[in-house]
Amino acid sequence: MAIVLGGKGGPTSDINVTPLIDVLLVLLIIFMVITPRTPKGLDALVPQPPKEKQAPPPERTIVVQVLENPAGGKPNLKINQDPVTWDNLGDMLNNIFKTRAERVMFVKGDKNVDFQYVADVIDTAHGVGVDKVGLITAKIEAGQ
Repeated sequence: MAIVLGGKGGPTSDINVTPLIDVLLVLLIIFMVITPRTPKGLDALVPQPPKEKQAPPPERTIVVQVLENPAGGKPNLKINQDPVTWDNLGDMLNNIFKTRAERVMFVKGDKNVDFQYVADVIDTAHGVGVDKVGLITAKIEAGQ
């Protein structure tokens, strides 16, 4: 502090800010040295390509065909061109969809097949856990 004596107003005191600025500059330099120079983010693992070749992924689209039985009775079933019986339809769909994240399939019925069989396939698919079932319809003739 500086004190000035004399003059008209009497003694006055003024703060000398030079040592205060020196202290602040030294603290600023200390904090600049302490802080790290490179920012550190979150560690992330980047997926690596497989070392050996894997089999191609299975087909994404599943189509269950309900085909007219030429001998009469219950229609025949196919899953992506593979024949399936009515008894093991649920097991086959369960095996297909247990590893898939996307649970979507399509049902294609012949023109002459009763809709109850298509509804049975849809019901079996929902029982297995298929979320969405799309219908592929045959060409509808006029008057039907």
